Formats: sequence, C-alpha cells, structure tokens
Amino acid sequence: MATAQQVPDILSPEFAANPYPAYRVMRESAPLIWHEPTQSYIISRYADVERAFKDKESVFTTNNYDWQIEPVHGKTILQLSGREHAVRRALVAPAFRGSELQEKFLPVIEHNARELIDTFRDAGSAELVGQFATRFPVNVIADMLGLDKADHEKFHGWYTSVIAFLGNLSADPEVAAAGERTREEFAAYMVPIIRQRRDNLGDDLLSSLCAAEVDGVRMSDEDIKAFCSLLLAAGGETTDKAIASIFANLLTHPEQLAAVRADRGLIDRAFAETLRYTPPVHMIMRQTAADVSLSGGTVPAGSTVTCLIGAANRDPEHYADPDTFNIFRDDLTTTRAFSAAADHLAFALGRHFCVGALLARAEVETGVNHLLDAMPDLRLDDGVVPTEEGVFTRGPRRLPVRFTPAGG
Repeated sequence: MATAQQVPDILSPEFAANPYPAYRVMRESAPLIWHEPTQSYIISRYADVERAFKDKESVFTTNNYDWQIEPVHGKTILQLSGREHAVRRALVAPAFRGSELQEKFLPVIEHNARELIDTFRDAGSAELVGQFATRFPVNVIADMLGLDKADHEKFHGWYTSVIAFLGNLSADPEVAAAGERTREEFAAYMVPIIRQRRDNLGDDLLSSLCAAEVDGVRMSDEDIKAFCSLLLAAGGETTDKAIASIFANLLTHPEQLAAVRADRGLIDRAFAETLRYTPPVHMIMRQTAADVSLSGGTVPAGSTVTCLIGAANRDPEHYADPDTFNIFRDDLTTTRAFSAAADHLAFALGRHFCVGALLARAEVETGVNHLLDAMPDLRLDDGVVPTEEGVFTRGPRRLPVRFTPAGG
C-alpha cells in the first residue's frame, strides 16, 4: 500500500489549487493510501468508490456520520440503516419526486429563478456565483419549507458553517466550534416553527413532514429539524456549486454552450457531465464493519474510508478521455444520471443515493433555462478564467459575465 508521501497531500495548498493531477497519480500508483492527518484510508478508483457506495453487505456503513455530521445536524436519515432508514426515507421522499415535486414545488423554483434574475436582467453584466448560484437553491428551500426568505443570510451563514465543519479535514478547533454553535442556533430557530406548524398545517414541505406517517411512525421535532438542517446544507451548497460549474464548463466550451442554447433538451446532458467532470462534492466518507480488500490492499474493520468522487469520476478505466468536458459523450447515461442507477458518483449510489437529486435537476433545468433566456449572448467578462476552490466541496469562486439584455 502506498503512503501519503508519494502523492500530493489532500490537505496541501497544491491539492486545493488543482486536485486533478493528484487524483491521476492516486488512481495509477496509489489507489489505497493511509492518510495519517485524517486517520482514514483514501480510495480513488471508480470500481472501489462504486463498491463502497453500492455495498449491499453492510461492510461499508455510514457509522462515520455519528462523529462527522451529527454534531452539526443532529441524528439524520444518513445515519440510519435497515427498516429504520427505509421508513424515514419513505416519510421524506415523496416531496422530492413525481407529482408533488412537479405540481407543488416547480412553481416555487420558477418564481425564485425569475425573482433573482430580475435583479440583473437589464444590467448587461452579472456575477453568477454571488448574484444567482449561492442564493437560488437556499431561497427555493426556504420557500418550500414555508420559512421567511428574509432570513436568507442566516440560512446561508448556517450552511456555510456546516459545510466548513464537514470539510474540516485538518481538525481546526475554531471551525469545529462554529459548526456546533450552528446546530444550537438552528435548533433555537427551527423547533418553535415546527411546533407552530404542527398546529397549523399548510401546503408547504414542513407541513408535509409534520403530517407524514408510514407504518404508524411519524417524525419527531428533532427528526424534522435535523432533516431541514441537512436539506439546507446539502441542497444549498451542492446545487449552488453545480449551477456555477455548469456555466463555468459551458462558457469555457462555447460550442457546447451554443448547442445547449439551441436545444434546451441538452441541459440534462450538461448537468450530468458537470456532475462527472467537476462534481460539487469531491469526497464522502464511509466506515468499514469488517476487513475489506480493495485495489492496493486491505482496509481493516472499523476504519474510516475517504471516497474520492472527484478522482473516481475521471477514471479512464470507466470513461473515455475523462479529463475532457463533453456533453455528447456516449459513456454517461443521461436517462439514469439522476437516479440510484447513475453511472457517475456525484450523488453517491445505493440506499443512500441523494434523496434530493430530482429537486436539484429541476432547479438546474429551470435556472439554466431562465438564465439563457435572459442572457442571449452570454460570455465571460474580459480576461476571466474561472477558478475552482474547495477540497471537500468544490466549485467556481466567481463567475463574472457580460451579455446584451434580452430587450436591449
């Protein structure tokens, strides 16, 4: 088994600036690394990460979430297994698929897209990360839950703190303390609203969660609070980075942007390829319940395994020309890209496949459509080269663009 010294450290500035060369070295010569600072085994090949996510033998568990996410969210659906997990997932899943998503929440998504774009529609320029991507999904979630969008800055501050906690690979005590404060602040904000909503059910997602019942089981106030916390962080951070990354990728590949503009049916392809090429989440952890053999050696029972989605999604054993952004590639199945049968790993796979994948798809499709309509000749601002930042989650830092207003 290779040691971390043979490849750029995942905590190094070099890695943070551009992890993709390090991913290549890992896949080729160090597919299993013991990483002392994070006390985890790092895996980078598609076959190994896929196995960890799809595992049906309960060798790869989510027990790591007890220490990784419970301190900031409380106990969430991600930590459950067996029937307990199945029942909780059945309680929350209907709101994120099918008719409820289309009829109840698509109008919310449409309204929020138009409302944000109206703030720069006639300006001829915009910064798509700050003015749209970071605001859009959080506003959608707040509206879905029936919360006050005037509290957007609070929500954004909370989810930024949570994501920093989850990505705190160097164990910075200040980041840890801020994350734990966020749990207390969010509970103080959210629990009274949940109790009030139980007595006055409406047509929003929070009311649905309060009223939902499966096999005689209902969600407690703590269950609902933890799910809302998870939804804000996971749904905010990942979707905002996905939207920004789609535009960064398309703007740096003008012929593909032109194709998407001409045929909006290609938005799904652009989203799927962005999830593969520049996924919002670059690493997810699992914990082993037994010894398991992977490429490069054996991981002992009870170990934390850091699964590098960003590396696996560019594995040449699985994708042709993986370091090229190509919405027309034939080795990525768009029709399955937003389901547990996806052949990219950005939403994980198996029983813990992202419950909000179809919500993210609806937000991306709506946001991209409205932005393209509002900005007919969208282009990067002069001299701008999009730059990604982040290690645990990753996306463009800023995306200044110019355009001729649609009515101009």
